Amino acid sequence: MEHVVNYYLVVAGCLSGMAALMHIGCIVFGAPWYRFFGAGEQMASMAEQGMIKPTIITSVIVVVLSLWSLYAFSAAGIIGRLPLMRLALIVITAIYLIRGLAGFYFVSSPLGRSPEFWVWSSVICLIIAMVHVIGLRQQWNTL
Repeated sequence: MEHVVNYYLVVAGCLSGMAALMHIGCIVFGAPWYRFFGAGEQMASMAEQGMIKPTIITSVIVVVLSLWSLYAFSAAGIIGRLPLMRLALIVITAIYLIRGLAGFYFVSSPLGRSPEFWVWSSVICLIIAMVHVIGLRQQWNTL
């Protein structure tokens, strides 16, 4: 039987991986990157002051996004099978979808971020969610 790679889940894994790399960039390059990517002035200011809090928060996000990337790659068939695959992918997809939809709520009261941040990040999260949904639908019976 021929091994088939699910390219939607490969793309989903790459998108989560790219998001993780951008967060690493925030840690490495500091306040300008936090500002550019819309993390808010408070995070940027803390990074400028050399406080550890932005690094810790951003590092947790990097770990989570990296795990999500691995789960997508695993479901796509390009790395070994990870535990609780189906449940993990449902939760990951749901989080991307909820984050994408919820972000539009914050456009009118942006919580220290710009309305543009909420629109763009929500659109990106919804795109990633849809790529996951398509890939999951295709792989459902093998998960």
